[in-house]
Amino acid sequence: MTGTGAGGRTVADTEGVTDVAGVEQRWAAYFRWGPYGLLAAGAVLSLASVDVVGMTTGERYTAVALTGAAVVLQWWWGRWSRGRPPAPSVPGACYYFARWALAFALSWCNPFFAFYAAAGYVGPDRLLRGHALKAGLVATSVVIAGSQAGGMPLHGPLGWGVFGGLLCVHVTLLVVFGQLAAREEERSRIQTATITELERTNAALQQALDENAALHAQLLVQAREAGVADERRRLAAEIHDTIAQGLTGIIAQLQVVANTPDADLAREHAARATDLARHSLGEARRSVHNLAPVALAHDGLPEALEKTASEWGERTGVHTGFTVTGTVEQLHDEVAATLLRIAQEALSNTARHAHATRVGVTLSFMGDEVTLDIRDDGRGFDRTAVRQRTSTGGFGLPGMRARAERIAGSLTVESEPDLGTAVSARVPLVRHD
Repeated sequence: MTGTGAGGRTVADTEGVTDVAGVEQRWAAYFRWGPYGLLAAGAVLSLASVDVVGMTTGERYTAVALTGAAVVLQWWWGRWSRGRPPAPSVPGACYYFARWALAFALSWCNPFFAFYAAAGYVGPDRLLRGHALKAGLVATSVVIAGSQAGGMPLHGPLGWGVFGGLLCVHVTLLVVFGQLAAREEERSRIQTATITELERTNAALQQALDENAALHAQLLVQAREAGVADERRRLAAEIHDTIAQGLTGIIAQLQVVANTPDADLAREHAARATDLARHSLGEARRSVHNLAPVALAHDGLPEALEKTASEWGERTGVHTGFTVTGTVEQLHDEVAATLLRIAQEALSNTARHAHATRVGVTLSFMGDEVTLDIRDDGRGFDRTAVRQRTSTGGFGLPGMRARAERIAGSLTVESEPDLGTAVSARVPLVRHD
């Protein structure tokens, strides 16, 4: 199980570093005390086999002197190598071959001193490199093979034959294990390179994640700003489609009241102005709460469009017709509200600018689309000269187009001077949840 420690290093990384340090400490302990132990083992076995081997008095004294020299050599090496990195060096090579020479001489006195010579097999790459390493291993094999053949000097062809066979076995084992060690070293090198590359990649990935986090925060800020701007546009359009249009209608009715001497006609238009004021007040309240238009509070879109067209015709005196085609579907609130607002804006534009005598409103359900068409026989206009929003006018065609595009729809306008105007909105048919 892994975790994160101080400085961002994981517990697994810390354990790995600890394991490596532990291995190095054990290697250092062996190189300091291991040769002492092998020398002691060889000395004990040689002492026990003095009579069996047939050591002469001179060989006994020589072995004692050489053993003392080996102890001194190991003591010197321990002091010199303490605190130094384990790497091949000239002093290391001198130590290795001096130890081999002592082991060779001791094995000549008694074959059991080959235990001391076996120290040359362990970690020679920390003392030697290249050809010196190969020579050292072969020299160690000579001492071991000679001891296994019965000790030196060798006697007769049989002794030399056994020695040659044993030496071949040792050299073959050295070659095989050398190749395995080389492959393991190569594998370790590749693993080290891979780990280094992974660390570099992880660092780059972390940097990319940090950059993405900053970019994400920036995008959130931009999205909030865009949402605020879009909400402002929506509220402006809502106010324009409700309060502004209601006030326009009220003004028109009051102008009739002010200009007519007929009291009954004045009362009729005053009542219409009052109804428009109440209607606009309800729309304003619902717009503030971001609810559907008043006309959709209790009716579906077809009924709301029919009432809107009928009331607009009564207010303006323009003959207005409403038609529904296709299979009527219950639309999503946003889709229904958008189409109703477009119809209200189109009718408002017709009342202000078209001077029409007839207006037709058609709602068509066509598969996966809904189409709203508003056509009049008014004076039309030049589409290339359509004005954008001004301080005295409304949002007009750009506002209707923006509404349609907000729900992935589109709006087209066909008009020519003296040939009327046709506004067509096409939006996806999204059913009510």
